[in-house]
Amino acid sequence: MRRLRGGRPVTRWLLVATRIALGALFLWAAATKLPDMKGFAQDVANYRIVPALLVPCVAAAVVGVELLAGLALISGFMARPAAVVVAGLLVAFIAFVAQALLRGIDLRCGCFGGDEPASW
Repeated sequence: MRRLRGGRPVTRWLLVATRIALGALFLWAAATKLPDMKGFAQDVANYRIVPALLVPCVAAAVVGVELLAGLALISGFMARPAAVVVAGLLVAFIAFVAQALLRGIDLRCGCFGGDEPASW
């Protein structure tokens, strides 16, 4: 295995860079939702999975988890559990988008605060 200066393997450097990039992506995703939480809550409601009463709580929880996981990945503190949480968020998002599209629900992604429609 090729090593960088100081005896650190290249794979370690690549892992850290990827962890920081993924953390920054999740921080950005959360930051774009914060200015319009009502709009994001509507996006969550449009998936038709969460009962209406719980939509605001779920929307806030998603943004909070994205913030905490992003910070954990960037800082390296609790990075492995944060990576598991991020993987769970991504799997859930894929499942929720797929079920909505299969049901013919016309909705926007809600990913980065934009108006882009969800599609395959």
